[in-house]
Amino acid sequence: MAEILPAHMIEGVVRGVYRAPDTFVTTPVEVLSLTYAGIPGDVHSGLYRQSGAREPWYPRGTPMRNERQLSILSAEELAEVATTLAIPVLEPEWIGGNLLLTGIPQLSLLPPRSILMFPSGAAIRIDGDNGPCRHSGRSIAEHVPGRPDLELGFVQAARHKRGLVGWVEREGEVRAGDVVRIRVWEQKLYAG
Repeated sequence: MAEILPAHMIEGVVRGVYRAPDTFVTTPVEVLSLTYAGIPGDVHSGLYRQSGAREPWYPRGTPMRNERQLSILSAEELAEVATTLAIPVLEPEWIGGNLLLTGIPQLSLLPPRSILMFPSGAAIRIDGDNGPCRHSGRSIAEHVPGRPDLELGFVQAARHKRGLVGWVEREGEVRAGDVVRIRVWEQKLYAG
């Protein structure tokens, strides 16, 4: 019989909110006004997106549900990755982060279906972890002169520490300083 972990709640704090108006790199904003399509004006907004390399079971460009509306990062995990890469800091903006959270142990390991709930009533449903890629590594290398090794180095250093992707389950606003309550559902390991 597989071990079953009970559902529980955890809390953290929003340290920063960011939007990507025209490129992958995000910029800090005062507030994120979340709609069912994601963050208005963000390059990842939309109810739908086109399939890509992450969905080899569909032909590229197939319209599909946009479960990657937001990128959620951990301040603690970014610090760990920066240490591994031997760089002073890894800014969330460099890797397209929309939410920077703190106080949540092993954020990137939160299971799919977890719900992030904010004081405004906004809620984000977690789709899963965001695998590190060369695109993010290239952005880091562009921000740290003289370190072209970061493009590939990030992929290894950020394994299971790259954060999460999710979609808006309930509209509302999110601000730095907000307390985020996270519902982690009962978990069972499927060994099929």
